[in-house]
Amino acid sequence: MSRDFRLDRTSVDVLNYEIAQDQAVALGRMGRALEAALARLREFDATQPRSGAPASAQQARRILVTEAGHALWMYVVQREACGLRDSRPVMRDYNVPNEVQQCMGAVPATSKLSTT
Repeated sequence: MSRDFRLDRTSVDVLNYEIAQDQAVALGRMGRALEAALARLREFDATQPRSGAPASAQQARRILVTEAGHALWMYVVQREACGLRDSRPVMRDYNVPNEVQQCMGAVPATSKLSTT
């Protein structure tokens, strides 16, 4: 009977390892998505004047901020699923702008996010 227990335990250990591996892969994917969203926002800001920008540029920027906020939300949720509860290092290490933090989790009604 102790042999069966050991086999069951090994199966559980293997399953736990695979779950941890999947969580790590998802965390990496979400981190890369956050980096890309923040990079798009920074690139936009580097090429567009903030003051006196046309309405179309302001709308494009709002979309980028919202997409970055959604990517931030996805990353923070995945970190929490991995047991990492403090998001302050994320905000600091990724240099997340306050406006992105404030719209964290917001999903625009019409966006390419619906396909991800």
